[in-house]
Amino acid sequence: MNQLSFLVTGANGFVGRALCAALLERGCQVQAVSRTARSDSLLPTIEVGDIHRGTDWGKILQGVDVVIHLAARVHVMDDQGANTLRAYLDTNLHGSVRLARDAAKQGVKRFVFVSSVKVNGECTHEQPFDEDTPPHPQDPYGISKWQAEQALIQLSAETGMEVVIIRPPLVYGPGVKGNFASMIRWVKAGVPLPLGAIHNKRSLISLDNLVNLIVTCIDHPAAKNQVFLASDGEDLSTTDLLARLAMTADVPSRLLPIPAVLLSASLTILGKKTIAQRLLGSLQVDISKTRSLLGWSPPLSVDEGLRRCFDI
Repeated sequence: MNQLSFLVTGANGFVGRALCAALLERGCQVQAVSRTARSDSLLPTIEVGDIHRGTDWGKILQGVDVVIHLAARVHVMDDQGANTLRAYLDTNLHGSVRLARDAAKQGVKRFVFVSSVKVNGECTHEQPFDEDTPPHPQDPYGISKWQAEQALIQLSAETGMEVVIIRPPLVYGPGVKGNFASMIRWVKAGVPLPLGAIHNKRSLISLDNLVNLIVTCIDHPAAKNQVFLASDGEDLSTTDLLARLAMTADVPSRLLPIPAVLLSASLTILGKKTIAQRLLGSLQVDISKTRSLLGWSPPLSVDEGLRRCFDI
């Protein structure tokens, strides 16, 4: 692997920084690309601004063997509408396809695309998602990722460049932001939370496990032109997650056993249906294919992954 040259987009992001560090530790040559530079970047970064169909990647891709495409317009809660969908498509579809076409022209061997479980949908009921589950994206982010996947698969068939697609669920780890960071703050502050009787099941993946899977897919022969779902291999209820975060932080777990049906009704009335779905609904993925085809298992346990969230 250390003989390969890599281009990583989104190199200054949450996953990108960890991935670049892992590649550098392996002695790999890494070309880091990001929308903007950061003063604490791990290595010199090429600024490309917003990615779209007009971005010219030709010179940047010279000598690159593998592209790992992390950059994306990310999901924003309640971000809906036709104009919003166009904005997502500009970056996540057209920008990705332009990068992939330029990569194929430059002789790049493999294109690793980090997509999202939101391609499959927002929730599961009796069965977890797997790679054969019919895609059912329900928001602009998920739709744009699904369309990008289809376009990349077609491009691979046309050019012969290998494409690998990874669909992770929520990613957590040191420096995580958003709702997961809010939960950590609530738990550490000892805020009583009405989430002590939630019996859903949600798949997550730690930052370390996702990076390990991406690295596995870089040159694994069986990863060629495949789609993989990703997770820690252990699903948690919201109640379990908060309790284990409290245990990891060595603080009391202050969870009130309010029935989920009452919480759901209250949040819906307040116009927070999306939050209710994320806190109370299930979203499980089956990583059997990822395990069997790649011989991959998540190297970190959930407890170790949660512990590392506090190593900041």
